Amino acid sequence: MGEGNLTQINKLKIELRQLKQAELAKFWQLAFSDTEAEWINWNGPYFAESLPNKLEFIQGISSKDYLINPFKKIIWVDNQMVGMVSARYVDGDLKRWLEIGICLYQSATWRQHIGYYSLKLWLDQLFRETDLPHIGLTTWSGNYRMLGLAEKLGMKKEAQVRQVRYWQNQYWDSVKYGILRTEWQQIKDK
Repeated sequence: MGEGNLTQINKLKIELRQLKQAELAKFWQLAFSDTEAEWINWNGPYFAESLPNKLEFIQGISSKDYLINPFKKIIWVDNQMVGMVSARYVDGDLKRWLEIGICLYQSATWRQHIGYYSLKLWLDQLFRETDLPHIGLTTWSGNYRMLGLAEKLGMKKEAQVRQVRYWQNQYWDSVKYGILRTEWQQIKDK
């Protein structure tokens, strides 16, 4: 997955790149070093997943899940790592149902349209490099930024499963968005 992974907005250069071995420690520092980071409260917090320690990340999961995975790209803004876009096949080896995700790890990078332009690049790249007619995104009703981002990208709400995500003593909805290739081709350059 390569070409067309760069855009410029308001003098900010946004780029999606594969993580390199030499960048593992820097990425771990950005993404996983702060166990109280604000992004953790928005990125599926109901799963209560633990963050990898530095050694485990650099010597273990990273080589399989981050370095050789074409469905994980690091978001760079003006040559600074700020986050990651990802994709995964919901249907496993059938590889016909793809969903995307994004995480900006520092709240200082939020509300600058970085997420919008990064996901726009990512959607464009995935539609170019696959023959899939649909790409989806799943979030939860408490993540109002992601709900707004999906709609701003032109994605349609396709499902809302009520009260299935439990977090902070409250039930939240799981919300699914999607966009068809034909819809993306009509709106991607706007």
